[in-house]
Amino acid sequence: MLQFLGDYEVTLDAKGRFLLPSALKKELTGETAGQFVVNKGMEPCLTLWPKQSWDPVYTRLNSLNDFEPKVRYFKYMFLDGVQAVDTDTAGRILLNKALIDYAQLDKDLILKASGDKIQIWDKNVFRKFIESLSQAAETYSELARDVMGNAVAGMSQTPLK
Repeated sequence: MLQFLGDYEVTLDAKGRFLLPSALKKELTGETAGQFVVNKGMEPCLTLWPKQSWDPVYTRLNSLNDFEPKVRYFKYMFLDGVQAVDTDTAGRILLNKALIDYAQLDKDLILKASGDKIQIWDKNVFRKFIESLSQAAETYSELARDVMGNAVAGMSQTPLK
């Protein structure tokens, strides 16, 4: 199972490409190592899914009941603008203009590790997003308690829902 860690600053070139950092490439193995899927994130960012992480999500998505309106609406949103991408011989990933526009990507990007996937943020948009979170009514410690419950490292606890 992939477990990406860290944040990486990269540059988006005029053609819409960025270089995947070697630290992230090292985590990728197997015949699908350079294959990805990109979709719109829930926040104003993109999500870069290694193929091996995307496949189970897509399988789960396809198993949902299309006769349920919420399922269809979620699929429309989740799959809107989705793009399969491969790294080129230089290790770069090319994003299409629609996705670049959605995430307001300019030149300076942050690749934010997020478990088995990577978020792609415009550096300035990300900083503003983090500032808005820190100004929210909940403090970081309250948010941690609500999400993680009373979990102690190494012990399984159920978070509040």
